[in-house]
Amino acid sequence: MVRLAQIAGVIALVAIAISALPGLDEVRDRLTNANPLWLAAIALAEVGSCAGYMLVFRSTFCPQMGWGLTYDISMAEQAANSLLPSGGAGGLALGVWALHEAGMSTVHIAQRTVAFFVVTSAANFVGVLVFGLGMFLGILPGDGPVLFTLGSALIAGVVIALAWFSPRLLHAFGEPLAGPKRATWSAGVRHALRDGLAAAGDGVDLAKGLLRSHSFGVIAGSVAYMAFDIAALGFGFAAIGPVPPLGTLVLGYLVGQLGNLVPLPGGIGGTEGALVGVYALFHVNVTVATAAVLTYRLFQLAVPALLGAPAFVLLRRKLARDHHRELLCTPLSAEVVDLPARS
Repeated sequence: MVRLAQIAGVIALVAIAISALPGLDEVRDRLTNANPLWLAAIALAEVGSCAGYMLVFRSTFCPQMGWGLTYDISMAEQAANSLLPSGGAGGLALGVWALHEAGMSTVHIAQRTVAFFVVTSAANFVGVLVFGLGMFLGILPGDGPVLFTLGSALIAGVVIALAWFSPRLLHAFGEPLAGPKRATWSAGVRHALRDGLAAAGDGVDLAKGLLRSHSFGVIAGSVAYMAFDIAALGFGFAAIGPVPPLGTLVLGYLVGQLGNLVPLPGGIGGTEGALVGVYALFHVNVTVATAAVLTYRLFQLAVPALLGAPAFVLLRRKLARDHHRELLCTPLSAEVVDLPARS
């Protein structure tokens, strides 16, 4: 509740600034005259994005998990992502705690958390690769500097390749750390680091296995999580004024979301500035972009917070009762997707 009050305070300050600062008359006019039907569409799109997150969460961590517990954990994670200044790490940390309290093994949680991060990030990087190349080659509508079209596509391609081949590298880096267990702090650090690298490598292998198996929940959920959020931003532009071309809208979103890494509650300030700045470089009217991004971000923060805060309260009550610890996803040998054997 403290974080919820903090983010509400930040939003209030932004609203006061928009209403009081000179030079923002056109932004205020566009926000005041926003189309209410498009505002409702933004809210629905954000609900769809939350549903996509919930689907990929369940499909990655535990396909047998009940939908009630799935909703409570995944929506509590989304609320944490909206309220905590952690670039998304706060939600993952909350999920780790909840799954551990629900009876899931530490190894299972570690591997699945890495896999979840990989599959949800994969949609973004593939989107940058496809839309960046598409815009650079003139296949997709939109105009932007080569740095943000071809440059971002090449960077995304390199990241995808590194991630795909990273398991072998992670295990190779971890092997030299193996050795006899000794009751010293340095030996403990080495073994913990080795176990962490091994878990990361296994998690990436698991993500690759889920993608190779064409898991509907993983693929459809990760795409929906991203696509509905992009649609919400597009509806934000429609509520304010003209919508940018598809390529510009999508690539600007994907690159601009890096502002969420700024350690501010919900990325407030960093994300808005990055999105508006990127769209300005894509020759989108700055006033329109500012009003559209602020409108979109209001719903992007508020919808998960409103849905997730009650879920977190219910989750704590459920996990306090032993008979709710009924996850069926351990041991790992029972899983559909097996990790490749290592010598």
